[in-house]
Amino acid sequence: MASETDVLDSVPKQLWIGGPVDATGGGTFAVHNPANGEVIAEVADATPEDAVRALDAAAAAQADWAATPARERGEILRAVFERITAQAEDFALLMTLEMGKALPESRNEVRYGAEFFRWFSEEAARINGRYLHAPSGTGRILVHKQPVGPCLAITPWNFPLAMGTRKIGPALAAGCTMIVKPASATPLTMLLLAKLCAEAGLPEGVLSVITSRRSGAVTQPLLEDPRLRKLTFTGSTEVGRTLVEKSARGLLRTSMELGGNAPFVVFDDADIDAAVQGAMLAKLRNGGEACTAANRFHVQRGVLAEFTDKFAAAMNEQVRMGPGTDPDTTLGPLINSEQLSTVSELVDDAVSAGATVRLGGKAPGGPGWFYPATILTDIPDGARILREEVFGPVAPIIAFDTEDEGLAAANDTEYGLVSYIYTRDLDRALRVAEGLESGMVGVNRGVISDPAAPFGGVKASGFGREGGTEGIEEYLSTKYIAMT
Repeated sequence: MASETDVLDSVPKQLWIGGPVDATGGGTFAVHNPANGEVIAEVADATPEDAVRALDAAAAAQADWAATPARERGEILRAVFERITAQAEDFALLMTLEMGKALPESRNEVRYGAEFFRWFSEEAARINGRYLHAPSGTGRILVHKQPVGPCLAITPWNFPLAMGTRKIGPALAAGCTMIVKPASATPLTMLLLAKLCAEAGLPEGVLSVITSRRSGAVTQPLLEDPRLRKLTFTGSTEVGRTLVEKSARGLLRTSMELGGNAPFVVFDDADIDAAVQGAMLAKLRNGGEACTAANRFHVQRGVLAEFTDKFAAAMNEQVRMGPGTDPDTTLGPLINSEQLSTVSELVDDAVSAGATVRLGGKAPGGPGWFYPATILTDIPDGARILREEVFGPVAPIIAFDTEDEGLAAANDTEYGLVSYIYTRDLDRALRVAEGLESGMVGVNRGVISDPAAPFGGVKASGFGREGGTEGIEEYLSTKYIAMT
């Protein structure tokens, strides 16, 4: 692995619009290491005018990129996959430095994120239409798929690589150009990715990265520009609603991957040891800072004590909190002081309402934005932690008695991204999975994300799908051609 200095020096700090370019007056902003709060880089702070420059480049490149043979587009994506894989350790270290996650988590994200380029490199050549005779006998029906056009992707800080690659991969495979606005907390990974894409032969203007502290101001002129045809966003439901409203005037195609409040339901016939290990994955992946993280643990009363005891023991034995660059660390810091305050407030609110702290429950203080692995029991119904997304390593455990009660409790949320269930009964697994109001269900599994599967939610968790054969459809328009 290269040194921290070498990795940071390899990343462009300017905007990426056909290559590194200076911002037009926005100056720079600092990127911090969450483990100690220190500044690790200064990157360009784009202005609205810079965003329009990126759209100019995307619009200029759109026709040629759409006309590029699908096989050639796929080969470029494959070449990017190979470059990410070759520099996996650099990407992992970079993500740990700017986002804080433990190095093993970062390495897993590199593997996961790179796979979207490999998967969609193969999907590029499999964009299908159809041809048939009209049933009336009056002619022929041709159905043709075409790229929607220039796209804007707004990505979050929690998965700096994967949240970009699962949008960029299908867009480029479909023949769309794309502008990416990464989160201001974690812009470096996406800038390095843009550099690798250029090295792999991606033409100028097909992919731009605009970094800025002022997301709303910078993206507003893009949403108002008729040349932009697609918006894809991953982030909070609150911001997603605002973006959908802003995109409505231009009738943009939109994909929204929004907040979650995932239930983890353990039935009394479950393999409890397997459920505990699944809970560790579902809760502590990415330090709990994931929209797919289990947020509420609903455990049938007959196995409540056993599950709670074993879950607490596993957290106590398997979790080591520390800087992400420490090879022994399994739980890194939260992203910033605001997130630390949010997690602390949710725990304090539950405790003040009568919840019991079984493990953790208090930030250690000192440098960095750390919060320990925490288990809460005896959660009162009105506690905010049962309604709001925690986005941290906190597991509230709630008892239920019957299957119907467990299903109702799991569905008692405005969100519907993912749910987890543990049971040995196949009939129950299918019955409950079908009854859960979520876009994804993990059955006896604590991790469900897969580039070959459609990722997305229902209700306030958004709409649209990323990954799988469905993912590329988000970037394609359907054209009907009538012929005699």
